[in-house]
Amino acid sequence: MDKTSLFGIILALVGVFVGMILKGVSLSSLFNIPALLIIFIGTAGAVTIAFPARDIKNVPKLFGILFKEDKTPKIEELIPLFVDLATVARREGLLALESKISDIEDPFLKNGLNLAVDGQTQEFIRDVMTEETSVMEERHQIGASIFTQAGTYAPTLGVLGAVVGLIAALADMSNMDTLGHAISAAFVATLFGIFSGYVLWHPFANKLKRKSKYEVKVRYLMIEGILSIVEGQAPNIIERKLASFLPVHEREKFFSEGEKNNEEKASA
Repeated sequence: MDKTSLFGIILALVGVFVGMILKGVSLSSLFNIPALLIIFIGTAGAVTIAFPARDIKNVPKLFGILFKEDKTPKIEELIPLFVDLATVARREGLLALESKISDIEDPFLKNGLNLAVDGQTQEFIRDVMTEETSVMEERHQIGASIFTQAGTYAPTLGVLGAVVGLIAALADMSNMDTLGHAISAAFVATLFGIFSGYVLWHPFANKLKRKSKYEVKVRYLMIEGILSIVEGQAPNIIERKLASFLPVHEREKFFSEGEKNNEEKASA
C-alpha cells in the first residue's frame, strides 16, 4: 500500500478539523446532506459529462494506483540486471538471453528482450517500445486529467451550494436565529468544495502524474538498455549509460555501493 496517500489524507483531515474546533466551529455542522450531494454527486456528474465512458470506467483503477504500492521496477535494480544480461550476451550471444527472459516479470521489458532475441533491428525495437510508452503516457495523462477537472469543478460547485443555501435562508427572514443558522449551513458546501478540490482531487492528479513520469523514465531506461545489448556494448559502458538516469547523489551512492560490494567479493 502507498502509505503516503493515506497518511496525507489523515494529516489533512486532522489539520482542517482540529483547526475548525480551535476556531469554535462545531463538527456537527458539517453533517449537511444537501451540501454533500451538491459537491460530491455534482462533481461526479460534471466529470461524467466531461469524459467519455471509456475513461470514466477506469476511475476505480486510478484509485487503486493511488493507494497501492508502485510496482514499477526501481532503476537501481534494473542497472545490475542489464549488466548481467549484457555479460551473457557478449559471452554467449543474444540467443542465450532466452533462458533469462523467463525470470523477468515486467511485461514491457520481457517483450523488448524477446524482440532482441528474435533478431529485430534496433530501429524496429525502438519504434515499437517507444510507441507503446507513448500510448501508456497518454492513457496516464487522461487519468490524471479526470482528477484535475474534478478539482476544478468542486470549488465552483461549492460556491453554487452556498448560493442555493443563501436563497433558501433569505426566503424567510422572520426569525433571525434561524436565519443565522441557515446562512452558516449555506457555506458548508463551499467548505466541502474547496477541501475536496485542493486537498483530494488536485493532489490525486499530481500523484498520478508523478508516478507516470517515473514509469516513463524507467521504460526509456529499458529501451536504452536493450538497444545497448543488441549493439554489443560492454557491460561497464552500459552500466555508466544507464546510471545517467539516476540523480547525481543517487548515482554516486550507487557506484560507491557497487565498489564496496566488489571489494567484499574480492576479499572473500
